[in-house]
Amino acid sequence: MSAKTLLPLALFLGSTSAHTIFQKVYVNGVDQGELVGIRAPDYDGPITDVTSNDLICNGGINPYHQPVSKAVITAPAGSTLTAEWHHTLNQVAGDSQDPIDASHKGPVITYLAKVPDATQSTVTGLQWFKIQEDGFNPSTGKWAVDTLIANKGKVSFTIPQCIASGQYLLRHEIIALHGASSYPGAQFYMECAQLQITGGTGAKTPATVSFPGAYHGTDPGIKLSIYYPPVTNYTIPGPPLFKC
Repeated sequence: MSAKTLLPLALFLGSTSAHTIFQKVYVNGVDQGELVGIRAPDYDGPITDVTSNDLICNGGINPYHQPVSKAVITAPAGSTLTAEWHHTLNQVAGDSQDPIDASHKGPVITYLAKVPDATQSTVTGLQWFKIQEDGFNPSTGKWAVDTLIANKGKVSFTIPQCIASGQYLLRHEIIALHGASSYPGAQFYMECAQLQITGGTGAKTPATVSFPGAYHGTDPGIKLSIYYPPVTNYTIPGPPLFKC
């Protein structure tokens, strides 16, 4: 085995516990509070089975932190939301793996699903549409996770103006690809936030997908080697990005 092969393998083995949790939302820059309106587990580990219901909002293999927040975050349509990730719920000063280890390269993706009640416990059978995605930039060689780390765990995106007002679940996700050369190997990190979207025009009805179902283990954005040969372009998994 060459030294070039050993380097990424060492990175992978040395960072298998370098996980992460989405645990805070900002609305137009206003901090909504730690775990307010977010279903977050105590454990920071990933989901690896794309056929599992745990891929929806987590909370199965990694049970939700108790008590689960009953808050619903108000977010005007057209507003900027910022999600903040950290390595663990109990952050430790000087943690070199906060917000996530640099080896966990991959995309960041965000979905919405309209629901009768954003605090409902049932998340199976929901219909999701993608409102944000960031993958690999071939001109810089940077992944979305690299940008997230540079921004101290923060990712910002816009709530579409043209969707209907009402209650939604927001599914925010990182896919770490450092071990994705075989399936299961990609690591899926996701939590769901509870939103009340106001002021939407309802001018468009998004096409939707289901979780599980939207991803497959053979998808080129889920099963791939990001080391050798070097990635030159990357296909983000899931449906097309919804736009107003």
